[in-house]
Parts: sequence; C-alpha cells; structure tokens
Amino acid sequence: MVGTNANVVVTNPMVVRGVDRVLTVQRPIVLAHIRGIRRGKPHATPAHVIAILERRFLASVTAGGALVGASAAFPAVGTGVSLALSGVETAGFLEASALFAQSVTEVHGIAVDDPDRARALVMTMVLGTAGSDLVTQLAGQIVGTGPAKTVFWGEMVTKSLPRTVVGPIADSIKATFLKRFAIAHSTNIAGRLIPFGIGAVVGGGGNHLLGRQIVRSSRAAFGPAPTIFPAVLEPRLKLPTASRGTAHQPQRKNAPTPRAEPSGLAQPVTPTEPVTLAEPVTLAPRKRWQLSKRNRGILLAPGTTARPDRSA
Repeated sequence: MVGTNANVVVTNPMVVRGVDRVLTVQRPIVLAHIRGIRRGKPHATPAHVIAILERRFLASVTAGGALVGASAAFPAVGTGVSLALSGVETAGFLEASALFAQSVTEVHGIAVDDPDRARALVMTMVLGTAGSDLVTQLAGQIVGTGPAKTVFWGEMVTKSLPRTVVGPIADSIKATFLKRFAIAHSTNIAGRLIPFGIGAVVGGGGNHLLGRQIVRSSRAAFGPAPTIFPAVLEPRLKLPTASRGTAHQPQRKNAPTPRAEPSGLAQPVTPTEPVTLAEPVTLAPRKRWQLSKRNRGILLAPGTTARPDRSA
C-alpha cells in the first residue's frame, strides 16, 4: 500500500510542481533571516549562527509534527481533516528544510541564486548519505571525472558543477527523493492519526528524526563553519524616524510669507534743507443740527438756539 502511494506521488505532475515550488526559497528572504539573527546576536560567530539555525529548524519541524498529531485527539477533527493538515505540515516541513539549507549555504559564503542548485541541495540533504553518494555518482557520469577528495558535496552542487549539468542532476535526484520521502511521510502520517495523544508523539518524533538527519547532512555538505561572515550578511541598521511633533510640515500655498526682522534700530533721518510750513487755512463754521421733540429736522443758523419746549 505504501509503495503504491509512493508511485502515485512520483507520477502526479501537480505534486511534482508543488515540491519544486516549496524546495526553493527566494534569496532576499534567506538573507533577511540571517541578518535578523545577527541583529539579535551581534557578537555571534558563524559557528554560533549555524548552531542557532539548527536549533530553530529542529524546534519548528518538531512542533509542527506534534501539533498535527495532537489534532487526532479531538473528536470533532475527522480523518479527512487530519489528512489535510498532514499535507499542509509536509509542505511546511519542506519549506523549513529549504530555508535552513540555503541559510547554511549563505553563511559559508556561497550564494544560491539558481533554483536548480537550490532544489538539488535540499533534496540531497533530506536523503542524507544516500543523497550525497547519488550526487557524487551522477556528477562523475555527466562530467566524466569525479570531484576531488577535498571538495565537499555541498560546494560541488552549489558552486563547482557547471550550471548546464545541475538541472539534469536535480531531475535525476528528484525521482529518488519523491519516492523515499513519500514512503517515510506516509508512515509518519499514519502514525499521526492514532488518537489519545499518541499521534502527537509519533508526529513530533518522526519529524525530529528526519530533521536531525538533515542537520547531519548539512554539516557533511560544507564542513566546519567559516571564521568570518561574507559582507552580504552584515546587518543593516534602521534609521530612526522623526516623531510627529518634529516632523516637517509642508507650507500651505496661501500662507503669508513671514517678514524679516530688522537687524538693528532705525537711524533718525536728518533733513538737509529747512522745511517751510504752509499758511493756516480758516475753515467756515459748520452748520449744527439742534433737535427737540417738536423741532426735529429744522436747520438752524450758526449762533442761534432753539426755543425751549414748555409743553413737554
């Protein structure tokens, strides 16, 4: 039954395309991941950063398998939902493996820009010793000569081999990888369906064992950690943003232009010629209006007064 499921997985084009997609992580994400670790640990050496990558990878894949296995303990979660969750967790396992593998490669100073090299690297790490032996054998068959004894297989896949031969090697590894990975995960998925908390132990333990194998493969792929980081992994400092109170406010179009303050007191002006005043002008006396209760609006000549109103 397990062998039949493995053959179906290998021949299903949708599964093959999905695996190709999750096995490749974009390089900016990998660089941001390593820079974030270095910002949190500014004095960490490359060996320390690789150890942090290993611990985080094992913790993430173990927790993912345990959580999916624990879902079988709930009666509301049926078998179909558990299988769907197991499929999502399998994709997450492959993505975490790809991020870990490419991160270790970047710490060793090897940039992985080619998707074929990234896929070949991750699949070989998951296969373990069988994968590294298969890569060495295929490289000898395609190139004609085997790699030197001083070259690690990780460097051979990511840097030494010509780009034209990496694609055929990745396609040859893919068939073996899909078959073995399907067999291993089919057994793990069946164990996760056991209720009463046993599925959590099986799921977490199975992922942890497979994760440990990938960690051992990464150590054998590149050898000891380097002594210095490549320049591309230097953490980038974020400049502090201005606060709201001190932020520059744009000037309105209709706002008045501020007048410049005088630099000093104005000096008195001394006239050079005498000023001649004009002769005074005599104005005629104005006519006055005097109003009373009866004589309202009567124009009186200047110097006259209105009679008192005795009837008031």
